[in-house]
Amino acid sequence: MANEQIKISETDYNKPLIEQRADPYIYKHTDGWYYFTASVPAFDRIILRRAKTIAGLASAEEYTLWKKHETGIMGNNVWAPEIHFLDGKWYIYFAAGEAENQWKIRPYVLECKGDDPVTGEWIEKGKMQRADEDEFSFEDFSLDGTVFESKGRRYYIWAEKVGVGKQISNLYIAEMENPCKLKTVQVLLSTPDYDWERNGYWVNEGPAVLKKNGRIFVTFSASATDASYCIGMLWANEDDDLLDPRSWNKSRYPVLKTDEEKGFFGPGHNSFTVSETGKELMVFHARQYPGLIGSALGDPNRHTYILEIKWNDDGTPRFEYMKQK
Repeated sequence: MANEQIKISETDYNKPLIEQRADPYIYKHTDGWYYFTASVPAFDRIILRRAKTIAGLASAEEYTLWKKHETGIMGNNVWAPEIHFLDGKWYIYFAAGEAENQWKIRPYVLECKGDDPVTGEWIEKGKMQRADEDEFSFEDFSLDGTVFESKGRRYYIWAEKVGVGKQISNLYIAEMENPCKLKTVQVLLSTPDYDWERNGYWVNEGPAVLKKNGRIFVTFSASATDASYCIGMLWANEDDDLLDPRSWNKSRYPVLKTDEEKGFFGPGHNSFTVSETGKELMVFHARQYPGLIGSALGDPNRHTYILEIKWNDDGTPRFEYMKQK
């Protein structure tokens, strides 16, 4: 679609925090710094910004920590990096294709050898490793890995396509043995059950974890990455067995979707952080128009936004677009 056919809807709500940064991830470290990473339109590198405030990330210097390979694995479609601090070290989880096959997407891990993720040396730890007895994980199109801890155990949630038929993208969960390897065999967490998860493609991807009120909430993105892209939610009690699919509930409808009046189209692939005053925030990307400039991957205008999470009387989160300052 040509540029002149795109009508940008500018409102008091959809003023981006950072333009042209999709799959945004913001982590507040114990040192008080906010660290930001995201997919860049060229899908060719991993970037990092840091600032003492969330607003400061908009103008913060952007560092390139790692670039794609010229050949072979990790040579194409570098997507959705997340930065985590685990066991006293920095890790970045991301997905990438092969230089010769951009759709051979697999999850990979980087580790920082220094204390400072900006100036430290990042080394490749290779593909995320499955458990020894697991013969399925990461054998097909796999991406969007995220890490969280609960009750002294560490878990990894990711999206992976079924390698036959309609190529459905499901969410899986496993316990982790260490930051680069799973301890348990994958468990199916969610599959696209509802109509809003099946627009264009049957997709569950982009999991993000929020812990509150004794529960684990997992938001995820669904459908094709155009205006039909939206966010759903799973939840479980933290005392339940998180590797038992019966512990999890799923929202019947999206918890965040396109809002033409407020100028948000295709919201998705979010993360969670906290404000300087401790308020829970959702970080997500969206476009300011319903169509696409070129292809879904070729359109660079997925921007980073922030919203403050509200809480319902039953202890569940509520996600509402808010006016931007």
